[in-house]
Amino acid sequence: MSPEIVTIFTFGLLFGMVIIGVPLAFATLGTALVVGFTLFGPQSTIIIASRIYDNSTNYILITVPLFVIMGILLERSGIAAKIFGVLHLWTARLPGGMAISVVLAGSLMAAMVGVVGAEIITLGLVALPTMLKRGYDKQIALGTIIAAGSLGAMIPPSLVLVFYALIANVSIAELYAAALLPGLLLAALYAGYIYIRCVINPALAPPPPPEELALPFKEKVLLAKDLALPMAVILAVLGSLYFGIATPTESAAIGVAGALLAISLGGSKLTLSDIRGIVVESGRAIGPVMWIFFGATAFVGIYTFTGGITYLSNLIAGLPLPPIGILIVMQIILILLGLPLDWIGIALLTMPVFVPVIKQLGYDPLWFGVLFCINMQIGYLSPPFGPSSFYLKSVAPPEVSLQDILKSVWPFMGLQVVGLIIVMIFPQIALWLPSLMR
Repeated sequence: MSPEIVTIFTFGLLFGMVIIGVPLAFATLGTALVVGFTLFGPQSTIIIASRIYDNSTNYILITVPLFVIMGILLERSGIAAKIFGVLHLWTARLPGGMAISVVLAGSLMAAMVGVVGAEIITLGLVALPTMLKRGYDKQIALGTIIAAGSLGAMIPPSLVLVFYALIANVSIAELYAAALLPGLLLAALYAGYIYIRCVINPALAPPPPPEELALPFKEKVLLAKDLALPMAVILAVLGSLYFGIATPTESAAIGVAGALLAISLGGSKLTLSDIRGIVVESGRAIGPVMWIFFGATAFVGIYTFTGGITYLSNLIAGLPLPPIGILIVMQIILILLGLPLDWIGIALLTMPVFVPVIKQLGYDPLWFGVLFCINMQIGYLSPPFGPSSFYLKSVAPPEVSLQDILKSVWPFMGLQVVGLIIVMIFPQIALWLPSLMR
């Protein structure tokens, strides 16, 4: 059977399953089994089993549950509320200061949590009621929380970066370094947009109470001590990784130990019930990702065996376009796939095809990994299936409808596209820190 027919049959079956509601993990695994049996007979199960086994025993995968546990520990310790409380006092005098503090808090939490859902839910619980109570424009408040929470997909130790590094066979430490400045660029775009909107129309963000504005500088400095513990954990994790002191897995373990130490020094205690809850919550966060990982691994293994990956790579590389045109086509494909599919599925389905083409065109796969993560952030926000909106709706007050949340994301999606274009035009934003590491 020709590669063209195999490709049409394989992807037609996959997207047919997704459209009728089959979860992506089982759709990819089911497609792999059907295509394998059709083309190669029962022995195809050996290919599938060996592929899943080889990938599931990769030592780097241990970083995933460790970083998730670290994030849950820090979130349960109440550090998120302290971060928001300190930052909104420091930004109180700025137009839209509380919304800007949400962006800053989201950036710090992204460096601790690495899981978008947990970050949005935490910010929604901590910041949204206060912003609405103080009369903030609903669209500004909702969009800010979703955009700031989605930075968890971009700023290290993002799980998106871990899986991209595995698939593209690049250094996780260098990829983390590459994503740091673009992640901060997106945060700066969000904060700048909020500031400009609130300068033009101050009614969008009423000023804080006089007692907050009158808080002496000395007291603000003393309150900032609440940021010392989370900052120490972040520096321990990323510093040990960037300076080559620890491997990614070891730095994740350092993060868990640092989170436990932060809880202890902060005066909190973990009971057996708390530990059980942390284990259950981390399992719920990790389980779906790993099932999709196994299913997509089987799918890619069978499709590669048919010669389909090589066929698609040659097809894309052979487009009658300059290299930048091919790169733009890839970004459009990723954005469109982000509408119905989860990021891990998109990574496993597209990166085996795209990364060889990127290398063939002379682009750096680290830089492309950053572009991929920005696209996945857009996917987290994009209506009607963007998961970020549903995360926030689960903890939003009753008067906030899903339609309100979906409408609020459009300006921030536009800012993400702007950030994507800036990093495409100026690759050194992503490549400068990795070059220092080398």
